[in-house]
Amino acid sequence: MHIEEITNKIHSMSLEEKVGQLNQAGLWDFELLCEEVRKGRVGSVILADSATAGNDEQQRVIIDQLNELQRIAVEESPVHIPLIFGRDVIHGYRTVLPVPLALAASFNPDAVEKAYRAVAREAANDGVHWTFSPMIDIARDPRWGRCIEGFGEDPYLTSKMGQAVIHGFQGEDNKKADSVAACAKHYLGYGAAEGGRDYNKAEISDYTLRNYYLKPFKAAVDAGTATVMNSFSEISGQPVASSRYLLHDILKDELGFKGFIISDWGSIEQLVYEGVAKDRKEAAALSANAELDMDMISKCYIDYMSKLVAEGKVSEEIIDKMVYRILYIKEKFGLLNNPYITHRQINYSEHFEITKQCADETVTLLKNEGILPLNTSKRIALIGPFLHEKRSLLGSWTLDADIDMVQSVAEAFADRVPDKDTLIFSQGDYLWDDILSELHNVDTVLVVLGESAKVTGENNCLANIELPQEQLELAKKMKRLGKKVIGVLCFGRPIALEKAEPYFDAILYAWHSGTYAAQSIADIVYGKVNPSGKLPMSFPRATGQIPIYYNYHAMPRNGMGYYGEGSNYLDCRSTPMYPFGYGMSYTKFAYSEARCEKAALT
Repeated sequence: MHIEEITNKIHSMSLEEKVGQLNQAGLWDFELLCEEVRKGRVGSVILADSATAGNDEQQRVIIDQLNELQRIAVEESPVHIPLIFGRDVIHGYRTVLPVPLALAASFNPDAVEKAYRAVAREAANDGVHWTFSPMIDIARDPRWGRCIEGFGEDPYLTSKMGQAVIHGFQGEDNKKADSVAACAKHYLGYGAAEGGRDYNKAEISDYTLRNYYLKPFKAAVDAGTATVMNSFSEISGQPVASSRYLLHDILKDELGFKGFIISDWGSIEQLVYEGVAKDRKEAAALSANAELDMDMISKCYIDYMSKLVAEGKVSEEIIDKMVYRILYIKEKFGLLNNPYITHRQINYSEHFEITKQCADETVTLLKNEGILPLNTSKRIALIGPFLHEKRSLLGSWTLDADIDMVQSVAEAFADRVPDKDTLIFSQGDYLWDDILSELHNVDTVLVVLGESAKVTGENNCLANIELPQEQLELAKKMKRLGKKVIGVLCFGRPIALEKAEPYFDAILYAWHSGTYAAQSIADIVYGKVNPSGKLPMSFPRATGQIPIYYNYHAMPRNGMGYYGEGSNYLDCRSTPMYPFGYGMSYTKFAYSEARCEKAALT
């Protein structure tokens, strides 16, 4: 079905059938969903049970169920148009990559594209047509739990990483069975939420919008992203879900986006709570007239759109354009001709290799007082709350991970050291008294610290991002015993390390680095892998410095002080603890004097 055929198909559809294509339904009541599909009231199904799927337990994808839904849509619904199935495949499927913020520390878009090609194969093999990724929100506030889903504070790095993810998911041939439609989100300015509080408002000038927040979405459109998701944000007084200026005038007309826009979970009906719509019916009218094409979950379109057209509040011409974009993507990704799912053989060994490479390249060496790398013959003690942890090494938004693939840090070290007598493992979360007597035989202690995956991701924000007090006390205790202390920090977000840094002789920032996090940590500690990660977000000294970012507009009297010019706090240095792009190596480098090749920029 090509452009003319799609247009003819739309003209043959009733208004109610068109509106059905604009409705994305949930999977939680399968029998009811089958009936809705049979009536032609569903155009898409989201394979999730809740709005915060990244931190909630989700049911596995059941291929037989999806094929049955597809059969009903194709054979029994009035329009015979296949459904498009969407799922949050954010940074892995069975095998899990580092969280996107950690992936950005690799500064290696080629590896990221290759990794997401592998992710697409795994997800598509379970019937996922469409994923709600990449998140390309610029994030300057690590208190915001969703900063881990994006690529940091820099528009250029975010643009390159976002394009790599889109190319990886969608592949060169969108109609191939292992191609998954990408969704660039959250358009626009979601990462600028005040105070790092999820779903909060943002105040963004047109200058800042265009020079920072819009650039990654221009790059995503240029990369051919199939879909875009609007943000929950209210920008300078207007929610994005009702803004024709942002959704139509800029995204579709100015940037030339040809795919369709999906609302974030329930964001159309949220217009009522945001005070711009008196009820769900008016919310549907506002979003439709802004040309927000598909309604995720709220049912505002399916409940009210026919009435709104009859009352002249929404034109059927707008409905036709919205339906066209949805059918265009369904055709582009081969659904209209090949709607059913068939399992294929997957070479997982190739996926393991690229997943391990990504973990290797994201771990970031922040400090090294000549202690790393270690020799495997050196006797060390390993302690800390993340020593035996597995689930949180994967990070948030890992709905389909195979936890049996994951090693703990303790297991990874045991695998890599020939003489197991050189390793002392604490069996508890902290330093229990029963291993104190063994510490006199070691001079080096590896302290594995971190945060749970459940304090990152959607609606998981923190007011204080310093090292937890009990973990800081553990590091202090080791230092007081006169030991060399290596800190392995497994956090999704940047944390404030000014108070903790003096108690570590070396710091490896391991992030939440996925299935092969533990193996990469062990390989870097023992020098099998040379650390190469570079920070994609600035690390503050203290929580009170937030927001702090390198690419700020020039300010009078050194208002930011990022580069050490003057001081803007009486009780804290103005510079970041570790700046954007910082990361050490076991290799020594020498830099010659920088030269400017051009005297002017266009």
